[in-house]
Amino acid sequence: MTELSLIRNFSIVAHIDHGKSTLADRLIQMTGTVAERDMKEQLLDSMDIERERGITIKANTVRISYPAKDGQTYTLNLIDTPGHVDFSYEVSRALEACEGAILLVDAAQGIEAQTLANLYMAMDKDLEIIPVLNKIDLPAADPEKYALEIANIIGCEPEDVLRVSGKTGEGVPELLDRVVDLIPSPSSPSGASATDADAPARALIFDSVYDTYRGVVTYIRMMDGTLTPNQQVQMMNTGVKHEILEIGVVSPTMKKTKGLGPGEVGYLITGVKDV
Repeated sequence: MTELSLIRNFSIVAHIDHGKSTLADRLIQMTGTVAERDMKEQLLDSMDIERERGITIKANTVRISYPAKDGQTYTLNLIDTPGHVDFSYEVSRALEACEGAILLVDAAQGIEAQTLANLYMAMDKDLEIIPVLNKIDLPAADPEKYALEIANIIGCEPEDVLRVSGKTGEGVPELLDRVVDLIPSPSSPSGASATDADAPARALIFDSVYDTYRGVVTYIRMMDGTLTPNQQVQMMNTGVKHEILEIGVVSPTMKKTKGLGPGEVGYLITGVKDV
């Protein structure tokens, strides 16, 4: 289990086509989470329709290990959110599982209405916001203009807005450092500074997908306690009890582990056949 102080849970809030999936690809690539030979575009967009249309629908997750400047290796859990207006519920669930959010804005287009709606949702949940201008490599980019626009909306200085290019990788190492420095480590919803490993297990389900062979794969963020294989869990919404058949992390493929502890993000399979 990962030490709480070394965990950072965050998502990327962006409008369609502002480069969210490309930036996620670059974060995964630059941290060596995926071998170069296995790298492909839109790595987190696993559904055929997502890849075909170039949009994100499901809130996928990926666990990234990042050796920071302070000598510590941090576990960064990126929970990818949809940017389309029709998926605001999925965004709200994903943000519940995070302590911070990267506000990603196209440096040639500026902030869009849907991005604003998701930004306010993130601010309502008291998430740490990291403002970022993407696509600074485009000829039409006007980072100075849009940095001022973002600064006026979230109340920061224009120079605090990072300039990056998900395509070329420029500015991405600085973004990783900001995630480590600014986003707080996980805390308990009850307000405690840290979640309790010995408390009764509680986890937030933020998404689920159906696997033909294994049934429903449930994506969770641990709030308190630990979950291990063969444990009985109860779904609080329906009261139904299930046994955990498999538990693990997504990095970026599913990897079985011996369990998940406080603050960690991963998946569990219980043999449920119906989402």
